[in-house]
Amino acid sequence: MNKYLDLLEEYDIDSLLVCSTNQYLVEYSSLNENSRYALTGFSGSTGDALITKDKIYLFVDGRYHIQAENEVFDNIAVIKLQLGQKQDEEIKKLLKQNETLGIVAKKISQARLENFKDFKIKLLDDDPINTFEEEHSKDYSIAFEEKNIKFDKPTYISNLEEISYITGLRDFSKDFSAKIWASLFIENNNKLLFSDKKSCYEFLKNYEDEISVDKNSINVYEYNLIRKPIHTPSKLKKMMSIKTNEEIEAYKEAFSATDLTMTAIRNFIQENEDLSEYDIATQLKKEFLNYGAKSLSFKSIVAIDNNSALAHYSKNSKDVILKNGSLVLIDCGAYYKSGLATDITRVFVKGEPSSLQKKVYTQVLKAFLNSYNSNLKTGFEIDSLAHSILDNKIDGFIFNHGLGHGIGINVHEAPPNLSQNEIAKTELKDGMTFTIEPGLYNQNYFGIRLENSCYKENNKIHSFTNFGYEKKLIDFDLLNLIEKEWLKDFKLL
Repeated sequence: MNKYLDLLEEYDIDSLLVCSTNQYLVEYSSLNENSRYALTGFSGSTGDALITKDKIYLFVDGRYHIQAENEVFDNIAVIKLQLGQKQDEEIKKLLKQNETLGIVAKKISQARLENFKDFKIKLLDDDPINTFEEEHSKDYSIAFEEKNIKFDKPTYISNLEEISYITGLRDFSKDFSAKIWASLFIENNNKLLFSDKKSCYEFLKNYEDEISVDKNSINVYEYNLIRKPIHTPSKLKKMMSIKTNEEIEAYKEAFSATDLTMTAIRNFIQENEDLSEYDIATQLKKEFLNYGAKSLSFKSIVAIDNNSALAHYSKNSKDVILKNGSLVLIDCGAYYKSGLATDITRVFVKGEPSSLQKKVYTQVLKAFLNSYNSNLKTGFEIDSLAHSILDNKIDGFIFNHGLGHGIGINVHEAPPNLSQNEIAKTELKDGMTFTIEPGLYNQNYFGIRLENSCYKENNKIHSFTNFGYEKKLIDFDLLNLIEKEWLKDFKLL
C-alpha cells in the first residue's frame, strides 16, 4: 500500500481511478494492458478500482462477486454492486469534494468524466499503474460492403465496432475480437482511416473547424485535442442494432457451425473420463476451429460443479476434474468469416443427475421458455418476467445478472439489452439480435445458465441456436402444459 501512497503524493492527488480498459475504451482489453488487473489481481472483463489514502477499492457487479473474492490481492476491499447499483455513484460516495481525483485521460470517456464534474479532477496523460500498449495488425479482411452512411458534419469516430461496421472490415489477429483497431474521420462522405494513433492525434490537433464526436465513446485525451468538438450522440448504435437480411443470414450460418461444435464437445465429454476443465476448453477451441471459426469471440467458460456458480468464471483449471454426477457449464462462442460473435451456454451432467440438479435446471429452463415466448415489448419487461420465475424459488440459489445482451461485432452490444438498466427500456424490434440467458447460482453447490442467441422477426423472437437441452436434466413434472408445448420447438438430447 505504501508505494501507492507515494504515487498519490508524486502526482499531487488524493485518489486515483484505475480503469480496466485501454485507450480504445474496449470492453475486453488484454490483461497485459489492463491497469485494474495489475493493481488488484482481478481478471474479470469489467469493474474499476479506486486508490485512496486509506484503502484500495475494487468495484464488481453480481457476475463477479465470488471471482473477485478468490482473485484479489490481500490489501483490496471488494465492493459488491447489487442489481440496480451504478459503479460511478458508489465511487463518488468515497470521494471528498475538497480533494483531488486523478484520472488517466486516455482510459475514460468524455461523458463519464463529466459524471464527476462536482469533484476536483486532475487529468493524467500517462497511466502510472501500467503504460503497456499492444501493437495491432493492419491486415484487414472484408466481411461486408462498406456502408454508405451520410454525416451532416465532419465526424470523428473512435468506437471500434462502429468503425468496423461502417467499413465492413474485420481483423481476426487478436483473441476474442473481430474489430479493426483504427480511428475514422468522415467529411463530405470522404473517409480517412487511421491505423496509427500518433498520426490521428496530429490530424485532430491541426484540424481547425468543428468536429462532431460522441462523448460516450471518445476518450478524454482525444476529445481535448479537438479545437471545436461538438457532441452528437452516435446514430450508428441504433443502426447497428437492426441487422440487415445479409447479417441475419450470416448469423444463421455462424450458429449452424456453433451448434456442430457444441454437439462435438458434448460427445467428447460423454466418451471420455477424468476430463479437467482445461481439457474440455482445449478440445472446445479445436472443435470451433475445425468447424470454420476464425477465433473465439470471448474466452470460453468451462466450469465444473462449484465453479459453475461463478457466472463469469475463467480459470479452466487443470486440477478440477469432471467426475460421475458432476455438472459442467460451458459458455462459449466464436467469430466466423462475417466477424459477428456467436454466444451460447449449456450445462451437461456426467452420468445421472441429482434431484437438486434437475430441479434447478428445470427452473432455469422455465425462465427461458417463458421469456422466449413472451410478447413483451422491451428487454426490461422480459427481464422482470424472468426474475419473477427465478427469484426466491429455490432456497440458496440466486439470479444475479441481467437476462441478456445484444450481439454483433462485439459479443456485448447495446441496444438491445435485457436487464433492469435504463437502456433495456428500448423496444425490441425486428432485426435485433440478442441473448436470453437466465441462470441460478449457489456457490456451495453449482450454477445453471441456459443461453440461446436470438433474433426478432415478424414481431416474434426466434432462436439462432438449434442445439438442444439435456432431457435427463429436465423434471417434466415441474413444467406446465404450455411450457411442455413450447419445449417441443427445441431438441431434447
